[in-house]
Amino acid sequence: MPSAPTSGPSPDPLSRLPAALRDVPYAGARHPGAAPLPGRHPYDVTAGANCQLYAYAVLRHFGRTVPPLRSAELWADTGATERAAPPGPLDLVLFDAGEVPGRPAGYGAHVGVHLGPDQVLHLCKEAGRPAVWSYADFAERARYARFLGAKRVRQALVSR
Repeated sequence: MPSAPTSGPSPDPLSRLPAALRDVPYAGARHPGAAPLPGRHPYDVTAGANCQLYAYAVLRHFGRTVPPLRSAELWADTGATERAAPPGPLDLVLFDAGEVPGRPAGYGAHVGVHLGPDQVLHLCKEAGRPAVWSYADFAERARYARFLGAKRVRQALVSR
């Protein structure tokens, strides 16, 4: 598993998260739109999550709410999110293996949270628990080799 970068805003970005978001097990069946576990909130990831559900829970912790969109829906969405280039802190970033004929852009894409220069927080089967990888770490893996892009959550305007 790739190690966290030694330079950047924090040597251990995971330490800035509450314990409930630092030790989440990967569970592919726990995705946005899946039935919540009995007695739990849909964004409760303590029993496991896929990449999207985990990223959305992290953003929720920081006061940013994302509807339960799957990756292709997220990529196509213009209501709750907007494309962001370059990615900024707490933007969602999507990676995939490239275009698949007959599938919409973003279908099956891996979703993470951009933390800062060359730091992406994500949850995947390979790591098993939340990890911070560099963009090069993603590029080294065929299933994540293409950086599809970033999406920024639109925030409701606060009246003053």
